[in-house]
Amino acid sequence: MKFKELDLDPRLLSAVDEAGFEETTPIQAQTIPLVLNGDDVIGQAQTGTGKTAAFGLPLLNAVDTQSSEIQALIISPTRELAIQTQEELFRLGSKKKVKVQSVYGGSDIRRQIRALKSHPQVIVGTPGRMLDHINRHTLKLHNVKTVVLDEADEMLDMGFVEDIESILSNVPNQHQTLLFSATMPKPIMKIADKFMTDPKVVQIKSKELTADNITQYYVKAREFEKFDLMTRLFDVQSPDLALIFGRTKRRVDELTRGLQARGYNAEGIHGDLSQDKRTSVLRKFKAGKLEFLVATDVAARGLDISGVSHVYNYDIPQDPDSYVHRIGRTGRAGHSGTSVTFVTPNEMGYLRTIENLTKKRMDPLAPPTDNDVLKGQLESVKQDIKDTLEHDKHLDRFDSAVQELLSEYSAEDIARIFLSDAIKDAQSVPVKIAPERPLPSRKVSQSRSGHGRRGKFNGGGHRGGGDHRGGGNRHSDGGHGRDGGHSRNHDEKGGKRREHDNKRNGRSKKSFKIRTNLEK
Repeated sequence: MKFKELDLDPRLLSAVDEAGFEETTPIQAQTIPLVLNGDDVIGQAQTGTGKTAAFGLPLLNAVDTQSSEIQALIISPTRELAIQTQEELFRLGSKKKVKVQSVYGGSDIRRQIRALKSHPQVIVGTPGRMLDHINRHTLKLHNVKTVVLDEADEMLDMGFVEDIESILSNVPNQHQTLLFSATMPKPIMKIADKFMTDPKVVQIKSKELTADNITQYYVKAREFEKFDLMTRLFDVQSPDLALIFGRTKRRVDELTRGLQARGYNAEGIHGDLSQDKRTSVLRKFKAGKLEFLVATDVAARGLDISGVSHVYNYDIPQDPDSYVHRIGRTGRAGHSGTSVTFVTPNEMGYLRTIENLTKKRMDPLAPPTDNDVLKGQLESVKQDIKDTLEHDKHLDRFDSAVQELLSEYSAEDIARIFLSDAIKDAQSVPVKIAPERPLPSRKVSQSRSGHGRRGKFNGGGHRGGGDHRGGGNRHSDGGHGRDGGHSRNHDEKGGKRREHDNKRNGRSKKSFKIRTNLEK
């Protein structure tokens, strides 16, 4: 279906056309007419399928720009998703001149209060900060006609159910509710039963949910082998833009420092970083100025970044639903993508549970041989040489030195010396990644239906071994609060602790300095 076939305001269609979109995605084609009709809608679709436009276009279509009242509320689990949603809605609604404002934790609330006084018609925000504004009477919801719960399963995991109920209790009874989620566990359906009226369900087919355009591999490795194996794979696979997922904030910091020490252009994000730092890192990654972004699940939720060619799961996710979110960052907009998951021997049960969810087997990937790594590095050097010859207009300054070298040495010897200097053994920069507490052993489930996944996977609703979100011990909203994705983590002795931000001292790679990681 083409967008112009939908009964949308011509100004919105013009903005869609300028963005280069012509045909709707499945979630958009099925959802937009229902929302325009005024129905409550439950939409199941993974990140990257265009669901922001699926609820955003009909929502913007209904906004009365002559009114200075808030007419729509979009609740997002994280700051990053709130910011991205606000930016996309601003672009789509620019020709209609719809005012869209975001509110989220970790940012100056006084600045947000001033922005709210400019009378936005659409508010996008995280639950904790929304409640702050409601309690301060700076967010007035008496004229809200539409409420959107975006990434509902993530908000469930992060313990936002009570906050959502509090927000909805401040919205008039006569309003439209839209709920979007990548997965539909029973608690999500309970939310729908409580807050929605005769909702229409739009469910993307299983094969679309499992991202068939993503080649999925797993590498079986012991904990202390994973870092070296991963960097060897970088040299073989040459990712254009890669996301690396670690289980905890400490893990993200250590992986980032290790990659920087070996010359990789890498940065990390997690809930303990300041909002300015996170925004800066994400901006660099989106612009292609970073090759590798290391992230926790919470920090990366809702990220909408095009061009990600590879996703590396350094730690297998504890929740199989998180795997769907992770790999959904690649293989977007018809492009192919690759995911690699590192699995220790006692985690094979988790791998099989993920396969039960996605209904797709991961292919085993053998560790690269020394010849594989060398071949990949040589290809990278040749590409660097080609790029330099094409773009460096000042190479002639070396002409006299080149003639002098060629008079003393053969071109073959000069090339050999150059390659010997360009291709370094990364083992000369040893990196030690502290082991995380192992996940509890899980027996491989025989069922492939995917029903009751959380109970089977987590031992009955409690996340084993690492990140505990939700429940009664939630942090108050703020710089490191719920909206920032702050979590508690077990250390290696099993006690709970808060992880602190570590400064990074890595260096960017220099021209022609190709990293390697040859095994001894």
